[in-house]
Amino acid sequence: MIRSVVRGFGAALPKRVMTNREMETVVDTSDDWIVQRTGIRQRYIAGDGETTASLGEAAARAALDNAGLTVADIDLIILATSTPDNTFPATAVNIQNRLGMHHGFAFDLQAVCSGFVYAVTTADAYIRGGLAKRVLVIGAETFSRILDWNDRTTCVLFGDGAGALILEAGEGEGTVADRGVLTASLRSDGAHKDKLFVDGGPSSTGSVGKLRMEGREVFKYAVGMITDVIVAAFEATGTTADDLDWLVPHQANRRIIDGSAKKLGIPPEKVVITVDLHGNTSAASIPLALATAAGDGRIKKGDLVMLEAMGGGFTWGAVLLRW
Repeated sequence: MIRSVVRGFGAALPKRVMTNREMETVVDTSDDWIVQRTGIRQRYIAGDGETTASLGEAAARAALDNAGLTVADIDLIILATSTPDNTFPATAVNIQNRLGMHHGFAFDLQAVCSGFVYAVTTADAYIRGGLAKRVLVIGAETFSRILDWNDRTTCVLFGDGAGALILEAGEGEGTVADRGVLTASLRSDGAHKDKLFVDGGPSSTGSVGKLRMEGREVFKYAVGMITDVIVAAFEATGTTADDLDWLVPHQANRRIIDGSAKKLGIPPEKVVITVDLHGNTSAASIPLALATAAGDGRIKKGDLVMLEAMGGGFTWGAVLLRW
């Protein structure tokens, strides 16, 4: 059977690092409070000339270099983002053009922090359906542009960045020993829309708006929703937490990550943590974490890796793959 196999990975971050100490000069907060509540110690903030498209392009080029490929080898670009450069066209076609790619097709996918999980699942469907052989899957965000910098409950949490994977068609025998995407579990429930949203949009206010969040409500639902889709992925493949080599979660909050891993019986040494370095980069957080852990040699060929995320909507999902 056809499997969507990871061929390459890459990441890109803005030049500016904003530490918690610097954040103390912006809003009434403290390094101790931020670290205790979230695990975040710093984040990257996009500067002049740095946009979702430019960061996505840089991550894509890094992934192509890592894979030993060129844009001529790519059939499709899927960009997961909630912070596009323009309302339209899709920022994915902007990245496509910046890469010098004038064949194939490209589109954006919007599922907020779950965006990269949704995008990998979508890429897998295109590959298994024979519509693409190689897909460049990017998560890129400039959340600093939609933050209310007077709201200390949200502005300390988010950062900017981009990460990318290249998935290509490979052959498998239909077992969990195959390399590539093994299963995916996606969910959404719009009843929770007002718990995490941006209070603007072209159709509603004619403005970009700012991010708004009911933090306690999000936290209340997060662990249960995350474990739900991970358990579904285990059941679909006949695997368990003991079989897992790595959990690569959405990097939103260290307490949510720790709580989910504990509930699932996944030991801390199997969990990739980058929230301390990057903050919450929404759809970029999982590919950034993957690039970090694969780049330093932790994630190796043949490892069983679980990706999971939850985001505004609510959306949530998990992908189980063998690296």
